[in-house]
Amino acid sequence: MPDTIIVKIKGFLLNPVETFRAFRDDTPGTVLTCFLALLAIDALLTSVITVLGVGVLGMLGNYLPASGNFLPVVVFVIVLIGGLVWALIISAWIHLWVFVLGGRKGFLPTMRAVLYGMTPSLLFGWIPVVGFFFSLWALVLEILGIRELQEISSGKAILVMIIAVMIPLLLLILLALYFLVNATSVHVTQVPPSNFF
Repeated sequence: MPDTIIVKIKGFLLNPVETFRAFRDDTPGTVLTCFLALLAIDALLTSVITVLGVGVLGMLGNYLPASGNFLPVVVFVIVLIGGLVWALIISAWIHLWVFVLGGRKGFLPTMRAVLYGMTPSLLFGWIPVVGFFFSLWALVLEILGIRELQEISSGKAILVMIIAVMIPLLLLILLALYFLVNATSVHVTQVPPSNFF
């Protein structure tokens, strides 16, 4: 099994289209096993970075009372469980737009495309600053995977990803603006005029 995971890693990083075609029939168990192995690596490396105090999660120790030596374990569990739940939610969200735009191969091909597409992000996304670029590469891989596994055009696969990313992004921006406006607005309370008579 580790040999297969290494073959998939190399394939998704160096020759993604052929690798998606080669593993298009992987069972959900196989896909999840590979994904969880990569997610465990990501969780471990994120824990190390956190202990060193680097990056966003490095500040987590300041907010967890008496976290002490347990911080790496807490971060590992959060990244592992949160990553799995997040990946399944994202797969369902992306599949909604795949279906809307004509993909009729079912949910499993979309899940394969998303989970296998996350390979660069899981391997290198923990690196501060540079990790962002690997997340972008993962987005490109997910587009390629959706195109290949759902057998839709490149344009539709790109549109799926644009819609799937832009809607939550716009909602977050609107939410942030709402809180910003409420936090900075001055509330004037009108006092009724007093009767001097």
